[in-house]
Amino acid sequence: MAVFLSRLHHVSLHVSNAEKIANDLVTKFKFNLFASRLTDRSRQLAFRKGAAVFVVNEKRSSVGLNERLLPQHPVDTVSNVCFEVDDVERSFKVLRHLGCSFLVPPTTAEDENGAVTYSVVRSVVGNVCHTLIDKTKYEGTFLPGFVVTDKDWSTKEDMSCPVTHFDHITYACPRETTHQVMRWYEKLFGFQRFFIDSNEDVDEGFVINQEGIGLRLTAMEYWKCSKAGISLPFLGKKESDCKFVIAESLPEQGKNQVDTFLEQHGAPGIQHIGLYTKDIVSTAHAMAVSGVQFFSPPPAYYTEVGKQQEIEEAGHNPQMLAQHGILLDTDLHQDPSSLSTSSQNRRYLLQVFTQPLFTEDTFFLELIERRGATGFGEGNIRALWRSVQAYMENETRVSQEEGSQKTAQC
Repeated sequence: MAVFLSRLHHVSLHVSNAEKIANDLVTKFKFNLFASRLTDRSRQLAFRKGAAVFVVNEKRSSVGLNERLLPQHPVDTVSNVCFEVDDVERSFKVLRHLGCSFLVPPTTAEDENGAVTYSVVRSVVGNVCHTLIDKTKYEGTFLPGFVVTDKDWSTKEDMSCPVTHFDHITYACPRETTHQVMRWYEKLFGFQRFFIDSNEDVDEGFVINQEGIGLRLTAMEYWKCSKAGISLPFLGKKESDCKFVIAESLPEQGKNQVDTFLEQHGAPGIQHIGLYTKDIVSTAHAMAVSGVQFFSPPPAYYTEVGKQQEIEEAGHNPQMLAQHGILLDTDLHQDPSSLSTSSQNRRYLLQVFTQPLFTEDTFFLELIERRGATGFGEGNIRALWRSVQAYMENETRVSQEEGSQKTAQC
């Protein structure tokens, strides 16, 4: 019997310099700092955009709530996905019976607003862990010990940057570990397979193994027939399911971005998180003006045979999308009767990746807007992969050139 999750509460970052990441989240990505917890030995800052909540933890020696979630990692990392559950004590017993490893057993934290019970589960994906919390006896805005600095967050909506929630979380994993990860989440939390493509092989997943791309993607989501699926608390409840994607590289096409993540991060982990936006063009523009750098596909992407027409028939301007590197992919497996000249009847999605947030080429964010499409378009996957790969290769080349110059000077 799996443990039922009520909703995704927040995602935690563990970094060496909270000030820098905080500044980027607020000034560049338009998140709002709404709560903080500061002590002599710890610093935690909570940021919100719609229902997407990041908690930034500065690496210190404290052992308070959300600070002892996992062993210290040598580089900046995104490592904790926190869920609310109905009963932490019961969840602990069930998960322990299923063989789950705990970093923190059921523990209670409280302040003047009530009490929160929590425990921390170690996952099978590198340094990723899951805090399970029960807030039924807590009347505060966020978590015990946090001082809320912005109490009006629930009524605010930034029309120029309308990010609403976490769309998906992608793990970078070693080769041939996908099935192990899938089985763990299915057994413990009731996750079920989500097919990225209608032609996807049940055992192999979604595979691209040609033209320099060696990638296997497999997705999972909380089973809708379970007691309670993951729900994200934002108005309208549209497209609120947060999917989890497992990415692993294939050896035939040489070293790639998944391998780079594993090497620079030092372990499997969270490679990127998709932020759902109701208007990707407006969001990308607002973020770009504020200093966010996006990966861009080759210019030829927007002039490929059929691509310009596809973009225009979806009601978008190719030049406008090209300005920010936004990719569009139509759902080719939709009902043929819905394919008409009307953009309102077409199912498609738009995506763009940011460049890495940390010093290492590890974690980055994605903007995604869905117009009826529920998967991850194959065309977009290929183009996004190539844009990231080109960036990684350029970074490697620059690093090697700088190293050669230093050697020559010596």
